[in-house]
Amino acid sequence: MKSFIFFFLLLVSSIGFAQDNHIVKTDDGRRVLLKADFTWEYIDAEVPKTDSVATTVSKSKEEGPNCNLPQDYIEPKLNTKIQGQLKKGRATINHVKKKVAKAYNCDVEDVVLLSISEQKAKGTYTFCVNGKEATYKRIGTTIIKKEKLF
Repeated sequence: MKSFIFFFLLLVSSIGFAQDNHIVKTDDGRRVLLKADFTWEYIDAEVPKTDSVATTVSKSKEEGPNCNLPQDYIEPKLNTKIQGQLKKGRATINHVKKKVAKAYNCDVEDVVLLSISEQKAKGTYTFCVNGKEATYKRIGTTIIKKEKLF
């Protein structure tokens, strides 16, 4: 009897996972339902109207964000205790700036820290490099460029 109940629950759960439909968005903004039987249908019948201001903002984001800093800009203060602990693993802000400068082929003085979110185990740094924003993250002592997935 236990094996029958187990087999029945396995069958019911596999049927639930077999119904795998996905909703995706097209380039023009309409949503499409992709069904498991390789058919599709529009969820939104009308093409959404785009605002000209939103279009210009999205185009400027594609070109890359510009960081217009005032002449008297001062970088944010860092936690000296955390920076002291990171010194051993060569992951202080100076090491991060050197890595950013090397990646963008510029001097360390051209790299300006805009914002920081830092803990002992991880941190996120936003820099202005040659007029463009660059975001790097630190996990432990490893420093990598933060990329957008979607």
